[in-house]
Amino acid sequence: MNEEKKRARKELIKNNRYYGWLKQLTNYLDRYYLDAALGFAIPGGIGDAITAIISIAYVLFSAIGIRSFPLTLAILNNTLRDLLLGLIPFYVGDVIDVFHKSNVKNMQLIEGFVEEDPVIVNTVKKKATYSVILFICLCIMIYIMFRLAIAAAKYMISLF
Repeated sequence: MNEEKKRARKELIKNNRYYGWLKQLTNYLDRYYLDAALGFAIPGGIGDAITAIISIAYVLFSAIGIRSFPLTLAILNNTLRDLLLGLIPFYVGDVIDVFHKSNVKNMQLIEGFVEEDPVIVNTVKKKATYSVILFICLCIMIYIMFRLAIAAAKYMISLF
């Protein structure tokens, strides 16, 4: 009976409209490079912040739809890492963003976790153990990068 409940839960998650929407979002953000394009188009870290806000959808789905704290931490870790990389100044972060593809990674974590792929489940567990400390470090680094981006923008404006 327990296996039947697990199978029914998997099907419920996979048939969820929000799950399908996340797959489409992944295509737009990473496979069609909208994530990097917004970083290029809206400088000063604002484009990267916008895509990070959009990426919160993965965090919400793992927290509310799947109800897995370790998965939520792993996805939050990927999202914050993507934001940090995107904030590297002078468009270097946006170039890195083209190759990093955190949204694809997040969707792979969600799909693997739902399918109970042992490699993905093990990856999620490992990421969850160090995500709390890394989360604090990433938040501090993101704050510093935002401050540096603002300072660089002010400097660039002062040149004109």
